[in-house]
Amino acid sequence: MKAHALALFTILVWSTTFVATKVLLAAGLTPLWILVIRFALGFAALSCLRPHRLRPANQCDGRLFAAAGFAGVACYFLLENVALTLTSATAVGAICATSPLFCVLIAFARGQRPASPASFTVGFALAMGGILLVGSASNGSAFTGSAADNLIGCGLALVASVVWAGYSTLVSRIADAGYETLAATKRIFAWGLLFMMPAIPFAGAFPALGLTDSLVVANLLFLGLGASAACFATWNFAVKHLGAVVTSTYIYLVPALTGAASALVLGEPVTAPIVAGVALTIAGLMLSNRTKSTCKLHRSTPATQPDKAFLCRKLR
Repeated sequence: MKAHALALFTILVWSTTFVATKVLLAAGLTPLWILVIRFALGFAALSCLRPHRLRPANQCDGRLFAAAGFAGVACYFLLENVALTLTSATAVGAICATSPLFCVLIAFARGQRPASPASFTVGFALAMGGILLVGSASNGSAFTGSAADNLIGCGLALVASVVWAGYSTLVSRIADAGYETLAATKRIFAWGLLFMMPAIPFAGAFPALGLTDSLVVANLLFLGLGASAACFATWNFAVKHLGAVVTSTYIYLVPALTGAASALVLGEPVTAPIVAGVALTIAGLMLSNRTKSTCKLHRSTPATQPDKAFLCRKLR
């Protein structure tokens, strides 16, 4: 029961990060400063938990950490943050939750067969149809700006989802190499922060005044300490006690929870097309992942199958 509660808690936190970021953007922080401050806080927290420096066993592993930091921290979250300036948190949450589908596409491209092609195609089509419905339903609302902005925002969120799938593949290789999760995550955060540095001159003025606002500080602490550091510990505990397959099914809740949080906190509209789009997205994820899980359980060996938690989990 404790493991289920922690898995649900983790997904609840990750689902509301879109809303917290939207609040910070409305307070005047730029997407890049939100990114830098959030992961600096997360890195500091992980450094307290794992003060020792992780040293890769070889150069190849070192490049994996660098690539993961570039893709999963610098690129993914910058794309997500910019997307949130252009479209609704509901749309971004629904679109970014589809990254496990792109993980499967990457697996297919690498010659693996984590799902039945026919069943996966149906699930993928349902999820993409849901995304189109959510995006079109969000078009023109007070939370998305112009139709062009909404389209660009949804497109950036979709690119972010693809980038996260690539990051997940890198992380699965790091996990297969036997590195301890929190120490590995700290090293990935460090590389991500390093890759952000060249963009700092273009980030605008440091939001010093904003950091005196209690609401801004609370949301930054939530993103940095709660979503980016603590939730990795709770998620890993759930995976250890429930297994990767059972724990990752909680990801199906992300689009619905993000939509609910956006409506409650931001006042984003909840219309019939948005509800239908979220439902289609969830149905597509469930169909694709259920087939993938069954296939892995019956056709893979423990020594060769990738950990589904690393393929699907969101670094929120």
